[in-house]
Amino acid sequence: MGLNASLSIATSGLAAVQSELAVASQNVANANTAGYAVETSAVSSLTAGGQPDGVLVGLTGRTVDTALQNSLYSQNATVSALSTINNGLAPIEALQGSTSADSGSSNTLSDSVGNLQTSLITLETEPSNDAGQGAVISAAQTLSSNIQDTASAYQTQRQAAQDSLADDVNTANSNLQLIGSLSKQIVAGQINNISTADLENQRAVAETALSNVLSVKFTETSSGNVLVTTANGLALPTTAGPGPLETTDATIGVGDAYPGTIPAITLNGRDVTTSLTGGSLGANIQLRDQILPTAQAELDSFSQTLASRFNAQGLTLFTDSNGNLPSSSTTATTPAGQVGFANVIQVNPAVISNPSAIRDGTTDVTGGIVASNGTSSGATDFTVNTSRGADDTTLLDRVLDYALGSDVQSGVSQTAAASSGLGVSGTLSSPYSGSTDLTSLASALTGAQAETIDDVTSNLTNETAVQSSLSSKVAGVSGVSVDDELSSIVTLQNAYAANAKVVTAVQALFTDLLAAITP
Repeated sequence: MGLNASLSIATSGLAAVQSELAVASQNVANANTAGYAVETSAVSSLTAGGQPDGVLVGLTGRTVDTALQNSLYSQNATVSALSTINNGLAPIEALQGSTSADSGSSNTLSDSVGNLQTSLITLETEPSNDAGQGAVISAAQTLSSNIQDTASAYQTQRQAAQDSLADDVNTANSNLQLIGSLSKQIVAGQINNISTADLENQRAVAETALSNVLSVKFTETSSGNVLVTTANGLALPTTAGPGPLETTDATIGVGDAYPGTIPAITLNGRDVTTSLTGGSLGANIQLRDQILPTAQAELDSFSQTLASRFNAQGLTLFTDSNGNLPSSSTTATTPAGQVGFANVIQVNPAVISNPSAIRDGTTDVTGGIVASNGTSSGATDFTVNTSRGADDTTLLDRVLDYALGSDVQSGVSQTAAASSGLGVSGTLSSPYSGSTDLTSLASALTGAQAETIDDVTSNLTNETAVQSSLSSKVAGVSGVSVDDELSSIVTLQNAYAANAKVVTAVQALFTDLLAAITP
């Protein structure tokens, strides 16, 4: 083998080693980058006339199982959605109190109702006792404050979901634009036979980020481009420029709903809100439009039932700030004037200024309609006490037996709390029956919402385990082994040194040869 051939082989070897070292270093640097797939050098031996002729450095590749990677993208969206919902409901769970605490000592809605009932029972032994009447008002105020605080928490978390949703749209847009920009470069690189592994890995990182925001599917074309679609097949453009998704920031109130007064998310002017599911974006839509409005509607229904049942017995104890019941309030929205009542419910100002009304009543009650068989369908007559005496317990008995009990009067079923036709749109429903006493109704409401939270937490645990399993499988195929890469770097450094020695030896021989032939 001639000196020229030896030098050519050694220098091509140096170039190949440099390329492989660069790839190995790139792998180590991105070992913990989500979505990054290990890159591999394409190095092959060259021969000429059956003799070694150097090393050829080909295009750097990536090791990827596309089907497995797409499964992980889908699971990312599932886990991100559950995590977002879980975080959104955590303050609600904390506010509802511990159902494992001693009865009457927790902050649960049912305990607040129970404490009000206890104060009324105590007052029943001495109806004119000022302290006893004050205790009833205090217990009623605690109950109404509990309801208001819970309703306020729903609204706070709903606004937080709306704010996060706008951020998610921006994140989705930036990643869609990045995917489009990188795809354009990849297509050009493949046309010009230039390695695009680094660009493909950068795009995969953006795809991973997008999969946490939204449930999407990525389809790579033969040209190297990537098509992005939502779970239900809506194509999302990846061209540069503003958007493609658009929405506006909004401050939402208890009477706002989507569709309606809450801004939609649009694509080229078309409302695509319902097509955006999964991930943090889909979860925030779900929190804003379904989960939290349903919880609000359940509490509104309970609050209306609470106020109506007391009023039906002659004691208008709970009203809005104007002293109105939900059905007559000028501030409550539809349906049935109950939407948002939980946010404003309070003890009737007229009762606070005249505590003896708890004994004497506030409202005359006309007996219910009598059916043809002689059975009454409502409360019996009650007239505000003007002559029955300071120790009369008529109203207190009615309230304890029928407002807080399960019957309006003996043998007549209590009017059920509405469990369907709820919310601003009148399309929401609660998962429990409202035909029960107030304490049980409060327990059912809290229990149903706690079950929703528990289901989310349990599903999050299960789906996270699936995600971890898929991540391990993807890592087994595409992940970077730092130990392997470092070992390869050591080997490559030795190879580099060996090739460098050959170059040095050849150069020395050339120097000696020139010296020998120079006069």
